[in-house]
Amino acid sequence: MAASVLFLRDGDPGLEVLMLRRAERDGDLRSGAAVFPGGVLDARDREAHAYCVGADDAAMSERLNLPEGGLDYLVAAVRESFEEVGLLLTPGTFDAGALHPWRDRLQAGEVGIAALCREHALQLDCSGLVYWSHWLTPPGVPKRFDTRFFAVRAPAGQEALADYGEAVELMWLTPAAALDPARGLKLLPVTQRTLQQLGRHGRAETALEEARARTGIPVTMPRRAFAAKGIRVVLPDELPYAEIGRLDPEGRADVHADIVAGRVVRLSPHVIRITAPNPGPMTGPGTNTYLVGRGDAWTCIDPGPALPEHVRALVDTVKAQGPSARLERILVTHTHRDHSPGAAPLSLATGAPVLGRLAAHPDWLDDTFAPMRVRVHGARLALAEGVTLRVVHTPGHASNHLCYLFEEEKTLFTGDHVMQGSTVVINPPDGDMAAYLRALEALLAEDIEWLAPGHGFLVAEPHEVLRALIAHRLRREAKVAAALQRQGAPATAKALVPAVYDDVPAALYGVAERSLLAHLLKLEGDGRAARSDSLWRWLG
Repeated sequence: MAASVLFLRDGDPGLEVLMLRRAERDGDLRSGAAVFPGGVLDARDREAHAYCVGADDAAMSERLNLPEGGLDYLVAAVRESFEEVGLLLTPGTFDAGALHPWRDRLQAGEVGIAALCREHALQLDCSGLVYWSHWLTPPGVPKRFDTRFFAVRAPAGQEALADYGEAVELMWLTPAAALDPARGLKLLPVTQRTLQQLGRHGRAETALEEARARTGIPVTMPRRAFAAKGIRVVLPDELPYAEIGRLDPEGRADVHADIVAGRVVRLSPHVIRITAPNPGPMTGPGTNTYLVGRGDAWTCIDPGPALPEHVRALVDTVKAQGPSARLERILVTHTHRDHSPGAAPLSLATGAPVLGRLAAHPDWLDDTFAPMRVRVHGARLALAEGVTLRVVHTPGHASNHLCYLFEEEKTLFTGDHVMQGSTVVINPPDGDMAAYLRALEALLAEDIEWLAPGHGFLVAEPHEVLRALIAHRLRREAKVAAALQRQGAPATAKALVPAVYDDVPAALYGVAERSLLAHLLKLEGDGRAARSDSLWRWLG
């Protein structure tokens, strides 16, 4: 258990925070890192409760979501900052020279801070300490820290002085200066993220006000994963985080933090992912093909583009599941050209039938797609014992779009109906915004725990993701309506794009125009907009 302090002040360049550079030590992952003052709790910190002003244990325990002992963290924060940087949060004044020897005694563990308070008649001023964040070191490392971070104004009239034990250098820096690669600071992920948060504020008080207003501060636990340059730390808001947690909860760090074409990734005993070598602006790292089954019986979901190396990888992966392993069927979510063209060559190579639906409007779609069977909404496919897929018709991105629900694992293979980290283009006439929103709403009733998208990693908390997507589309619709009203005279969809998509790069305006048209068509269907040729007007 540990506590750390963000000492803030308003300098000439703006908000500044006190940082220290840790001593170089063999075997210490934090060796030489630029960090904030802080350290582990001491059992004797509780003895100093009687000397604390401005906070009590019950209120602080509630704030930190602890049954008791919340005040221990504030005492540790005050003690550790005094030990390392010589700043003491206490009301009134004190003789810094007389207290200086106590820094070494406290750091050596000879005494607790209550002894300092008794001998020098001091109180610990906890009134200004504001709870900032809660971080837990990733699983799998030999030493883990459960750290609460607090922010406070630097005490007036005191000068920070390094102890030259833990801290070999002190720096008052703006967040931007600390984050500047040219400065060359070694920053831990928690430090980097905290500096980014502080960088949103120009003055100390605004940062403290924001922290005071936070409720229900969650614990942030990064995870370790394997990447091209070795093991790296992945934060909860990064795309691979949920998948890493599912595949490696113990922290072995043998799960990949990136998606590489051709890599065989076993997501469960019954699900394998292989990504096609077709990365791009619309496909991300490439199209995911999933093999679902067990033993000798396997089914392919979305064979991807008709690339010989990808087809060969799929065939080889099925064969690797056993001497008699076979591909029994090929399922397609929809017929966009990054998802279905591989069906024909894969079927030719394996003899597996192709299942899917034809689109109502085939323009711009895969014209080679010829399903041997048409899948209907609600149909169940028994792939193997304990492996059942249910077909879910989800029109919107495409009229023929299907998702497949692996019922036993509560995993939904979403194709492009739900993307990871972005929204899909709804391109009329085959794309339909009203149908898309209805299909998203319908999925909220499904018992699902994971999304397996056509591009990207596994996605957790699917219902939260679905609600966020619906809210995002409705906010965009509101911007379309507002832009039409402001326009006054009838306008083309293209003319509305800069106002409606002011949050995307201009290079994407052409693609955005297609989704904007889909919004306009929905508003027309709702009786709120009307068109004459290519000109649109607001009806209200």
